[in-house]
Amino acid sequence: MDAPVIVVGAGPTGMMLAGELRLAGVDVIVVERLERRTGESRGLGFTARTLETFDQRGLLARFGEIETSTLGHFGGLPLDFGVLGETTCRAAKAVPQSVTETRLEEWATGLGADLRRGHEVLSVRDDGDGVEVEVRGPAGTHTLRAAYLVGCDGGRSTVRKAAGFDFPGTSATTEMYLADIKGVDLKPRMIGETLPGGMVMVGPLPGGITRIIVCERGTPPRRREGPPPFAEVAAAWQRLTGDDISAAEPVWVSAFGDAARQAGEYRRGRVLLAGDAAHIHLPAGGQGMNTGIQDAVNLGWKLAAVVRGDAPAGLLDTYHGERHPVGRRLLMNTRAQGLLFLSGAEVQPLRDTLGELMAYEDVARHLAAMVSGLEIAYDVGKGTHPLLGRRMPRLELAGPDAAASTTELLHPARGVLLDLADNPRLRQRAAAWADRVDIVTATPRGIPADEELRDTTALLIRPDGYVAWAAPGSHHDLPMALERWFGTP
Repeated sequence: MDAPVIVVGAGPTGMMLAGELRLAGVDVIVVERLERRTGESRGLGFTARTLETFDQRGLLARFGEIETSTLGHFGGLPLDFGVLGETTCRAAKAVPQSVTETRLEEWATGLGADLRRGHEVLSVRDDGDGVEVEVRGPAGTHTLRAAYLVGCDGGRSTVRKAAGFDFPGTSATTEMYLADIKGVDLKPRMIGETLPGGMVMVGPLPGGITRIIVCERGTPPRRREGPPPFAEVAAAWQRLTGDDISAAEPVWVSAFGDAARQAGEYRRGRVLLAGDAAHIHLPAGGQGMNTGIQDAVNLGWKLAAVVRGDAPAGLLDTYHGERHPVGRRLLMNTRAQGLLFLSGAEVQPLRDTLGELMAYEDVARHLAAMVSGLEIAYDVGKGTHPLLGRRMPRLELAGPDAAASTTELLHPARGVLLDLADNPRLRQRAAAWADRVDIVTATPRGIPADEELRDTTALLIRPDGYVAWAAPGSHHDLPMALERWFGTP
């Protein structure tokens, strides 16, 4: 084996996965076709769930001061995510995807990930005992071998095609432009504006850059070898808005469509998919990069446990079981938003009706939780505790062996058994898993803000931050939960 795991693709998903594997002590080679980062930023900022994920790994300081906001939209209709709670739903704004990629690359390579740029995957073969990857690099063509291969190589994934994954869904019906430009003064259209001929969006970026998105209704998708010329973008903008931006300086230009596809399975033997390699969709609400990062965090600790021999290979099946439904809902809501965003006057009655419904708090909460990912709950076993299967909220802690909060406890990406009632018998039952689960005795500092935590005496938190067992409330005992998620001691 050249490495236990090979990751293909050095975007946010691939580098997040590489970092997670290295935190768990697993060697990883990251193969990337591009010789250097492009500097392009399709995504801006990250959702509250990703912000929490970065915080639980101690990564937020790498981004410096981050502007956050609760304001967003659903299909161009204003939506205040503050309805979910002012402190838990704030998303990071105006952080270019290129910055996120850079910070994650620095983190993962600093942990020892072996990043090999300028290496293109040509073929993949899973022989049951490992995966062989034919790669063309600066020194020629060679073969790498690993126990597992993860395709994080985007919507046109070579890994997905070479390994025979199906990718059902719908093809693009229209082409849209995205451009970062300088030298123009345009009024902000942060959530998009529907016009008679299509939709436009305008947002200011640091450094005097303006981002525009242009969708001219009825423009068929085209297979391009490179980015479209800016003259095409400026012409479409003028047809839609009447404004001439042809004198602007383009920083970079891209075209994209509204295809919606999802791999039928996220794992085939020793080959797995994550991020855009597993699901593509209209970029509505900035969900794509965030969902890919969450894929990586869900998969990383499981793959590491299997590679180390701590858990059986069947643990990897929970990756598909947990993340495929998330991807399915992602496609559902982005397609719905596309209808609202991109359709003509015939959809205005639907926009008006949904706008009225969103004035009701329950409807606003439902849509905000869906788009932000805060609704996600995994099947971790039956029980009555409201946090079972859900992400652990930040809990400030006091105690001799406790960090400042549950967020800091998750920095090493290990499981955590949190004893909030100083129960020696509980800790004794978990002692056999101490090599892979940190057993921490602590008490909440003050009264927990979350109602569901106030009577809780113990919690088992997975490395990805989701609660796998709780007392009182779980219908199965602690050793059963520990064995399910962390293997036989």
